[in-house]
Amino acid sequence: MTKWTPTHEAPEPLEGPVVATITGGTILWFVLFLAQLPFYGWFEDHGHAWWVWTCLAGGGLGLIGVWYVRKRDAALRRHAARNAGNAGNTA
Repeated sequence: MTKWTPTHEAPEPLEGPVVATITGGTILWFVLFLAQLPFYGWFEDHGHAWWVWTCLAGGGLGLIGVWYVRKRDAALRRHAARNAGNAGNTA
């Protein structure tokens, strides 16, 4: 298969407002959970109660994601500061 596989370098990863994106998504999952909660009886009667619990799970996993991306962002900033400090000492 490698005969037909193109050989080019992978592009650089895109960096953006990762913490804000994950936080917004987490808030959205919790809002969806709270919006569906008053209708839980209807969802349960129609066999769709898992929709409510999926939103809660999405919010919970989003909290883990927010924690993770905040730690990652802090580590990237420390690394950039360390590299900026070392760049001045190499001369």
